Amino acid sequence: MVVFKFNQFGEYLGTRMLGASVREQLIPLIDGNDKVVLDFEGVDVVSNSFADECLAKLLLTKSLDELKQRTTFRGLNDFAKKNIALAFKRRLYSLQPA
Repeated sequence: MVVFKFNQFGEYLGTRMLGASVREQLIPLIDGNDKVVLDFEGVDVVSNSFADECLAKLLLTKSLDELKQRTTFRGLNDFAKKNIALAFKRRLYSLQPA
């Protein structure tokens, strides 16, 4: 198990550009480990844009079941939790066939 600390990128995670950069660092960790702890301790804000770009876009290459098996969240405040859940919900909806 490996811990990925999001606070290394700041207390406010707000942009798609940052989200894409962080996602590129996350992918090899998820691929190379049985379990990755996504640690948000010390992070105050996770915007919808960051959550979609960094986390929900993982659904483009991995199933939700695989992500649930291989990752776990820690240290999320309620605001961040809500934005991440919403980003996943929107991304899952957009991936469904019409």
